Amino acid sequence: MHTLIVLLVVVAVAALLWLGVLAATRATRLNRLNVRVDLARASLLSALDRRAVVARSIAATCDDPDLAASLTAAATAAEDAAPDDREAAENRLTTVLARTGPDQRPPALTAELADAQARVSIARRFYNDSVRDARTLGGRRMVRWLHLGGHARLPEYFEISERLTPE
Repeated sequence: MHTLIVLLVVVAVAALLWLGVLAATRATRLNRLNVRVDLARASLLSALDRRAVVARSIAATCDDPDLAASLTAAATAAEDAAPDDREAAENRLTTVLARTGPDQRPPALTAELADAQARVSIARRFYNDSVRDARTLGGRRMVRWLHLGGHARLPEYFEISERLTPE
């Protein structure tokens, strides 16, 4: 009887140790994923800001004053938007940029815009992949029940239109 109690205690302690190690590795992984999300978001915002600068350059060379004013306003609104409003502002900038055709801007700015758009697309994919991984781990039962992620909200995806299509 005495050896049975000792065996149960040893098994219980081993199970608790295993649970502790598992919780610690999940918490560490979640922390690394959240750092990755933060870095990917910073990269995405940098790519979006670069695109806004290119939009202002296009506005400076635009022959249509209304279109130039719209481009400048949309670029400024995108850069100054609150985090929750950034997607809508960036979609608006994409729409206004679509109103300028490659024949209306210098070839150098067309190439610069294409490069900026490609960088935005890549940065958005990296960010959304990071968010997906963090949300997957953050949604697991153990992580939720033990509050391994604290009380922080799960990161949100960033969805914007990538194609330049006119209004």
